[in-house]
Amino acid sequence: MTLTELAQRALAEGISLGRLAVMLESEETGIPLAEIVGRVREMVRVMKSSVSEGLGHMEDSTPVRPGVFERARRSRTGLSGGDAAKVAGRIASGRNLPGNVLLAKSVAYALAVSEVNAAMGKIVAAPTAGSCGVIPGTFLALAEVSGAGEEDLVDALSAAGLIGQVIGERVGLSGAQAGCQAECGSAAAMAAAGLVQLAGGSPEDCIHAAAFALKGLMGLVCDPVAGLVEVPCIKRNATSAAVALASAEMALSGVRSRIPPDEVISAMAQVGRMIPPALRETSQGGLATTPTGLRVSHEMAGKT
Repeated sequence: MTLTELAQRALAEGISLGRLAVMLESEETGIPLAEIVGRVREMVRVMKSSVSEGLGHMEDSTPVRPGVFERARRSRTGLSGGDAAKVAGRIASGRNLPGNVLLAKSVAYALAVSEVNAAMGKIVAAPTAGSCGVIPGTFLALAEVSGAGEEDLVDALSAAGLIGQVIGERVGLSGAQAGCQAECGSAAAMAAAGLVQLAGGSPEDCIHAAAFALKGLMGLVCDPVAGLVEVPCIKRNATSAAVALASAEMALSGVRSRIPPDEVISAMAQVGRMIPPALRETSQGGLATTPTGLRVSHEMAGKT
């Protein structure tokens, strides 16, 4: 089904996009609704745990508080780790940009999950390991600010999964297939849709938010330094979280994508095919071939 058809069906049945996602999954697999919801609930809990771990917590507690940031996870390569804690520390001390608590927390949490991934910790690949920080970063930050509960997060994550499924079937979700627009771009689209649902938006609002995010990141290349999912992948999770928030804000305000959401996905697929192999996760172009990128690559090769 297309995004438009999914939104229309959810509206006709008077249910959220997330609830529709669970129903469709149950119909297709034969798995009981309660079991599917239980699996999604466990994903939410893993996301919470990975944010906490990425910020240096030993327990799954309120993520932002000072005094524990030195325990943040760091990767074996030494290329990443500790940046999420820096942002969280700035928030905890009240030095973040005025009025930007939601954005700042989203950035901190997205970095945290991505750093845990780089350090071989447990994360939810949503939709991929390289883009694992966008959805938990934005969802958990909004839930913290708005007071949304676990069941709300389950519903939002289900909606996000439905968006990702459509993109995956039509474009693919790997950088090797279509550049980082297929990873961080898809994650931002999924997050934008889920954020809209968390904020009480309609199914139509959700798919337009997804379209805005895809348009904002269309053509994003995949150029990992030394072939590792660290530089620039981790920071792209944070900037993609910002794109998701902006996209959700527009859709919730009644702004509509002039290009229909399904046509945006088609354009994304076309752009993905046009991106040269050197910019599709091969580390043969972009940031991977800058002087510093090449030096890091040689250093990593020597360590190996």
